[in-house]
Amino acid sequence: MSSSEHTIISPAILYWGTLVVLITSENEDKTSNIAPISSAWWLGHSCMLGIAADGKTAQNMLRTKECVLNLPSDSMGEHINKLAYTTGVNPVPDWRASGGYTFVKDKWTRAGFHPQPSSFVTPLRISECPVQMECQVVQVNGIRKDLPDHSGLLLAIEVRVLRIHILRNLRMEGHPNGRPG
Repeated sequence: MSSSEHTIISPAILYWGTLVVLITSENEDKTSNIAPISSAWWLGHSCMLGIAADGKTAQNMLRTKECVLNLPSDSMGEHINKLAYTTGVNPVPDWRASGGYTFVKDKWTRAGFHPQPSSFVTPLRISECPVQMECQVVQVNGIRKDLPDHSGLLLAIEVRVLRIHILRNLRMEGHPNGRPG
């Protein structure tokens, strides 16, 4: 088996250190959306995602209750930057357009990524990412409710990790779920 092949693990706890998560979700027309986010943290087998409510990723996750959290390597900055000012929402909301965002339908091609099928959810995994987590939406909370002009703009979405795919060379030999203990 190649060290660049993904295998499946089930660690006792999730604790990932990453600056960016690439979320894949399924659009209404069965195509994919890919969005980079920087607001993610893990506790047990759950992850909290901070995300704009009017984005395509939030819309897709609220509709399908599924996503994949793809953790990029530190060498993937060029690919991620190609997605930085893109949106899957057409027409582009005014506040995003004024910030330089443009609509991109095919983010796979834009970023130079390749899809892989998932096991338990419909959204595709990003082959180039060393860690990919198939997730189910558990709960959605509106945040900043105390500020009327910001209420409803941001969401804290809790997802449960159902399956983890990880590159073989990231596994610790002799530890089937990635780490000792």
